[in-house]
Amino acid sequence: MGRSLNLLEQITANTSPGPFYEGDDETIAPPTNPLIRLIAFYLPQFHFVPENNHWWGEGFTEWTNVTKAAPRFAGHYQPRLPGALGFYDASQPDTLKRQAAMAKRYGIAGFCFHHYWFQGRRILEKPLDVLLANPDIDLPFCVNWANESWTKRWDGSEQSVLLQQQHSIEDSLAFARSLEPMFRDKRYIRINGRPLLLIYRPALFPDPMQTIAQWRAQFMSVGLGDPYIAMVQRYGDGNASKYGMDAAVGFPPFYLSTNIPLRDDLELFDAKFHGAVRQYEALAEATISNYDRERNTFPGVSPSWDNDARTPGRGTCFSGSTPVIYSRWLRAACIACMRNFAGDERLVFINAWNEWAEGAYLEPDRHFGYAYLAETRRVLNELSPELVDMPSLTGETNWVPPNFTLKRHARRLARETLNYVANIAEEVAWRLRRK
Repeated sequence: MGRSLNLLEQITANTSPGPFYEGDDETIAPPTNPLIRLIAFYLPQFHFVPENNHWWGEGFTEWTNVTKAAPRFAGHYQPRLPGALGFYDASQPDTLKRQAAMAKRYGIAGFCFHHYWFQGRRILEKPLDVLLANPDIDLPFCVNWANESWTKRWDGSEQSVLLQQQHSIEDSLAFARSLEPMFRDKRYIRINGRPLLLIYRPALFPDPMQTIAQWRAQFMSVGLGDPYIAMVQRYGDGNASKYGMDAAVGFPPFYLSTNIPLRDDLELFDAKFHGAVRQYEALAEATISNYDRERNTFPGVSPSWDNDARTPGRGTCFSGSTPVIYSRWLRAACIACMRNFAGDERLVFINAWNEWAEGAYLEPDRHFGYAYLAETRRVLNELSPELVDMPSLTGETNWVPPNFTLKRHARRLARETLNYVANIAEEVAWRLRRK
């Protein structure tokens, strides 16, 4: 094994074409008649809004977080800088047109927009409004209501609340009515004719069963039919039927990540780094091994994941992602979907198209280029009905959660404690600055 890179060498390597780099090939046609529809989550926080200017500073967009990132340990892939699409403004029609064309060429069937509604107040709505106002943009879409509070910690917890989410039956009905123009759009993604709606945290509703039932009645009363309503799978919460919903949607990484051991071999550039680092390949294997046990969940895949850009020095990272490992994960997800679903219900969700500050994106970057998109297209092109009969998705052995040693437990507890203290310190400093 060769020596590790120093900090400057690591940054240079991360912002230059690497060994997996692939360029674009515009001569290749999109996959024809794919057996699976791939839906990629889409983050709309790449344009200016007054709220973000107030909370985070003038001119803030998601690119602000992305560009301040730095590698915290040897092999840490930060910063992650965009390639062909550049530092785009998602509120511009041309941006959506370019993204739509790129997604289609590489086999992405549509985007699931994260959608924000707070008691009638919308935020980050411009990209979706631009799409609706431009029917010539060839982009199938649906929405995921991210129905939690906005906080300074980016995690929906109730500390340092920026926008409070206050659920009620009346507000839920108003939200449903606001979706009607989208559901009438011919590009809206449907399952057997039913418009697809995702809910991020249905457990936050005062009465989830009543809310879902009222939504169905509302949409049917205006001629939009019975919607196909799915929940986003979260740790400890993946049973859609208890909410009266039709299915769950895989949303890695956190549903199964707690049993994956932390890396204890890091060569730190930042002695104050208190983040949590696990292996991406272990995440892929753990998720794949769980697919056959989830009969009513659309499989989810993530190309990579690292949110240190949002929480510098204390982020969560799944290190070691490559297009090859991602390809194997996506292929297993597609096979599992073909086993468990038929026809229009054969959907696989990818987290995400453009979550740059969480290191979860398919868009080309400076280090990998189009490699993740190219692998996406290859997987779709190589799918066949015969793959459904494979004896195992994981090969000869299934991934088994490790038995943690006492020493590893202590290290994990220490990291979590330091992370908690850092969060409290940041909150106190933020409150003092506001006075």
